[in-house]
Formats: sequence, structure tokens, C-alpha cells
Amino acid sequence: MTAVADPGGTHECGPQSTGPRPGRPVRGYASGKGDYLARLRRVEGQVRGLQKMIEDDRWCPDVVIQVASATRALQEVAVGLLNDHLRHCVMGTAGGAGVDGVAEARLDEVAATIRQVVRL
Repeated sequence: MTAVADPGGTHECGPQSTGPRPGRPVRGYASGKGDYLARLRRVEGQVRGLQKMIEDDRWCPDVVIQVASATRALQEVAVGLLNDHLRHCVMGTAGGAGVDGVAEARLDEVAATIRQVVRL
């Protein structure tokens, strides 16, 4: 996912400042924000389901399997956010205006490596 310019926002890749700023910053995940929110809502539902499983005294292995599923879903969100950060902020800073085919391939390699590290 790549960021799209937001006319009311400001392009920013650093952490949010504590002072007042006009407009909202455009983050690397801006174009996929709705997807990330939907995924996080699904994870929220999974966690509520886990609470219910514990309340209902469900079998331990079933609960653990669901914990692993929620963990994996959060890791998918994290990898997506890292990928967006690499493409939007890191490449934007390192390469200037655009990402060519070689840079794109390198970013794909980094994203794949991150996925392997978190075992997705």
C-alpha cells in the first residue's frame, strides 16, 4: 500500500509532535487506513471471543489456538504498517520522488524477511 496525498494533511514521517499543527499528517498507511481499521476491528472481535471462551471455561488448547490466531492477525497488521513505512517514509527520504523497479524489489525482499522473522 502506498500513501496518497491528502489536501488537508501534511506529509510527515516522524513521530507526532506535541505542539499544535494545522491539518493532519499523511502517514505511510493513509491509503490503507480503512483496511487496517477493519482488520483491527476483527482482532478486537477475536479478543472478545477469547474472553468469552475463558468465561465459559473452554478447553485450554482451543483457547490457545484462538490466541495464536489473534496474535497472527496483529502481526499481519504490524508487517503491513512496516511495509507502508518502508515505502512511504524510508524510500521517500532515501530516494526522493519515486521508487524504481530495483528499489521496489529490495523493499519486497525486506518485507518478506520481516514476514519470515515474525513467522507469518
